Order: sequence, then C-alpha cells, then structure tokens
Amino acid sequence: MRRAGARTGLAALALAALALAALASGCGQGSDTVEPAGGRPLQAPPARALDSYATKLRAAQAARAAAAKHWGLEKVPLAAPPPPAKKPRITTRDGFEVDGHERLGLPPVFTTVPVEEKVVFLTIDDGAEKDPEFLRMMTDLRVPYSAFLSDYLVKEDYGYFKDMQKRGVALHNHTLRHPYLPALSHAEQKREICGMQDVVEKRYGTRPVLFRPPYGNYDKATLRAAKSCGITHVPLWNEEVFADRWEYREWDRRIRPGDIVLSHFRGRGDWKGTMPDMIRRFLDKVTAEGYAVGRLEDYL
Repeated sequence: MRRAGARTGLAALALAALALAALASGCGQGSDTVEPAGGRPLQAPPARALDSYATKLRAAQAARAAAAKHWGLEKVPLAAPPPPAKKPRITTRDGFEVDGHERLGLPPVFTTVPVEEKVVFLTIDDGAEKDPEFLRMMTDLRVPYSAFLSDYLVKEDYGYFKDMQKRGVALHNHTLRHPYLPALSHAEQKREICGMQDVVEKRYGTRPVLFRPPYGNYDKATLRAAKSCGITHVPLWNEEVFADRWEYREWDRRIRPGDIVLSHFRGRGDWKGTMPDMIRRFLDKVTAEGYAVGRLEDYL
C-alpha cells in the first residue's frame, strides 16, 4: 500500500509540474525550455513565475508598511481574508424586526455579518466633510469602506464622491435630506429613499441596494418604502468611531467578528480631530485586536 501511494504521489507531482509548465508557456518570455518525452518544447518558468509573484507580494507589503508609517499608524493593518465563496445568510437582528417583517419579505436589519474570520466592516455616513487627505490615506493603506450618502450634503461636491467611487468605494443610500423617517408618511419616506436612489444612479451610474436610515431609526413604512425602491439590505452598526473615542452598542464594549462600524464624514468643525485622526483611532484598535477590515459588499 505504501509503494502504491508513493507511485500515485509521484505521478500527481509529475502531472502538476507538466500543468504548470504548460500554463507558463502561454505567457513566458525567453528561451528557457523543457523538452518533454515525445512532445514539443514547453516554456518552463513556473519557478520564475512564482518568484515574480513572491516579489510582488513583498513589494505590496513593503508599500503597505511604508503607508502605515507615513500615516502614523501603530502597526500595519492586517490584510482582509478572501471574499467568501458562499455569502452568509443575513437575517434581521433579534429585537430589530417590525410587524410582519419576514411575511412581507422586508429587507433584513442587522448590525453584524455572520462570519468566522476576525474581520470588521467600516461604513461612513452622510457626506458633510470632503477631506482630500482622507481619500489619499485610504488609497495608500488600501483599506475598504462603504459610504452612505445624503444628497443635501453630497450635492455641494458630487465630484469628491465620484473620485471616491473611482477608487473602488461603493456608494449607498442615506436619504435625500436625512430626516427622522418614522415621523413621515409612507409616501414621504418613499420620496426620501427613492429620490436618493435616483440621485446616486444619475450621478454615479449605479442604483444602491444598501440603505441606512438616518439616526438608525425606522418603522414598518420605512422598510416597505425601501423595498419598493430596490433596497435589499439595511445595515446598521455595532460600534461607532470618532476622532477621539469609540462608542459601543453592546454592554461589554467589545468588538466581535463581523461587526459593522459606523463613522461620519466629519472634520474639526464637529470633531476633536480630522477624518485621518478617526481612521488612525479605528485602525490602531482593530489591528491591535487582530482584526482585518473587509469589504461589506463582498458579504451581502
């Protein structure tokens, strides 16, 4: 049995080597070849290709370390795990339901994504502060985040958020004028939500499927209106980070895997610091606790 296993293992290794050589022949350059028995020469730089890949990984890590140092982080942010092959099932958090939630097929309202990895998600609301340093910082560090925008603030500079979108950030719905939605009729809520859908589609070419109600307040009419406007998920948050502090929904003040973290587009006019200060506070804590920052949209 041991000899048969050895022969099988050798055969598998030989096949793998031939497969790698065949793959390399499609893109390899230079004159190094392998002459397989009875076959045409194959380009054979799989080792060279692997070395090139390792070199790129080292360069990317060095760039990330340099960016962390440049932006004053205590440690290099951890790389996020690959997106899940199968997205987790998202359900409404207990106590966050409205009457008939499941029966009506209303969008789930949740504060945490069910994951096993130590990953959290950064979301930023409204659009008041338009800090170019923040854009540069997030691009340099390659940290993903999701933006939930309100038109009454975004319209001061649609181009800022277009630049953000070009850098890979998904733009989502936070209503037109940021009202307290439960005080409005169903028709008024629908105008706020569908109206922002139209703005994002017109300005940025996409129609959001994620919606966050202002202040985290909603009722049954909110979710019915959101669903009719094309919304599939309503992410709230489990923690909120500012330039000078954290706030927590849970009694034990702990971050958990899959938690959604809220912040805002704010600067010194509202905070004791800047948006880069907020990002430093956010990244220093999550990195120290062994968490990476994932892209929320990859899990929904």
